[in-house]
Amino acid sequence: MTSTTLSRTARTAGDNLGHVIFITAAAAMGGFLFGYDSSVINGAGGAIHSKYHIGSAELAQVVAVALIGSAIGAALAGRIADRIGRIRVMQIAAVLFTVSAVGSALSFAVWDLVLWRTLGGIGIGMASVIGPAYIAEVAPPAYRGRLASFQQAAIVIGIAISQLVNWGILEAANGNDRGHLLGLEAWQIMLGVMVVPAVLYGLLSFAIPESPRFLISAGRIDRAKQVIAEVEGDIDLRARVADIESAMRSEHKSTFKDLLGGAFGLQKIIWIGIGLSVFQQLVGINVAFYYSSTLWQSVGIDPASSFFYSFTTSIVNIVGTVVAIVLVDRIGRKPLALIGSIGMTVSLGLEAWAFSYLNGGSTLPHGQGMVALIAAHVFVFFFAMSWGVVVWVMLGEMFPNKIRAAALGVAAAAQWMANWLITATFPSLSDWNLTATYLFYMAFAALSIPFVLKFVKETKGKRLEDMG
Repeated sequence: MTSTTLSRTARTAGDNLGHVIFITAAAAMGGFLFGYDSSVINGAGGAIHSKYHIGSAELAQVVAVALIGSAIGAALAGRIADRIGRIRVMQIAAVLFTVSAVGSALSFAVWDLVLWRTLGGIGIGMASVIGPAYIAEVAPPAYRGRLASFQQAAIVIGIAISQLVNWGILEAANGNDRGHLLGLEAWQIMLGVMVVPAVLYGLLSFAIPESPRFLISAGRIDRAKQVIAEVEGDIDLRARVADIESAMRSEHKSTFKDLLGGAFGLQKIIWIGIGLSVFQQLVGINVAFYYSSTLWQSVGIDPASSFFYSFTTSIVNIVGTVVAIVLVDRIGRKPLALIGSIGMTVSLGLEAWAFSYLNGGSTLPHGQGMVALIAAHVFVFFFAMSWGVVVWVMLGEMFPNKIRAAALGVAAAAQWMANWLITATFPSLSDWNLTATYLFYMAFAALSIPFVLKFVKETKGKRLEDMG
């Protein structure tokens, strides 16, 4: 695509930008649900521990089990989406979210709660795949990076909103997470409130169009032209459809078998996608959202302040995400990732240093405590303005058309498994040695730098049909 053509495409797409933003925001609601679920279980954890008389290790599994479901949902979503369409997958995910929220709120035993959280996890995994894929396929190339960033923006907003809702419910229950409201305990209300965004996600899915690429693959050319005109404006529709058809002509429905080949059984591009997904999680970002209150209390900060610091972290997360949305299409995906990796490495190193002053005690000295708090916020900022957004954007862009759906499913499944590993092991690792735990996360942040430099290619401004 020439610079003149790209400029004209950007101009005509801009005329329809409001409509495109609505479509993107609706698709990104799956990310909001993931963020909400991630944070709401943090608020309910203490009550679950008390009600069901379980230890820290068992509670970690209750928290982490949704991630196993997410890996399953992510692995299945690509193939299902190629068969029945992107919108239908969103609707299935919305139903799973809704059922999970109701079941979790009314759970009567640990195994029952685990079942419903696993079911909700499957919905999260499906939404995590279909959101970036759909946005990448619908968004005009000139705006695709910023629009794809909506997925991560929705996640961080979901985290913040969840914390505010939890706080409101606790206030209504006089600060008792097992206090009774509406005939249920407060923690049950926390989990049940997720019905509201789940239903909204389902309703919005009926208000947005199917992906033009799926419509063309299904032979619905006229409808595909309508959708392209709605999102890309006054362009040559016949030429645009011809471009997509040309790219799809030799394609077939992608399966895991299509990903095989090359070193260690998979194509190189698949391993790069898996690497991006795994590095994103192994820096320990979700510790900041699943266990932040527990972590700060364990080093001597009172419960009220720990809630405040958890909330300020979520605000920093939002600010960093906004920075990424502004920069991702200006300076590119790769430079952002490198900047973030450097910032995370330094801030995680400072956290590890501060925690080394615990010396078997349960309270940090004031100076080291301030360093730990500031470094934690800096870490979240650098993650949010880089890897938090860049990975979702690149996973929607980097794979060739003929394997995109299946490849994205595998990469996202790897991300959920890495997320589960960090979530399930943190309580035990932190009890063993908090400094060593953060050095472990720092090591992966440092290793991500040569990984990006050597293996990751820039996708800024490229059409999906040009990926190969």
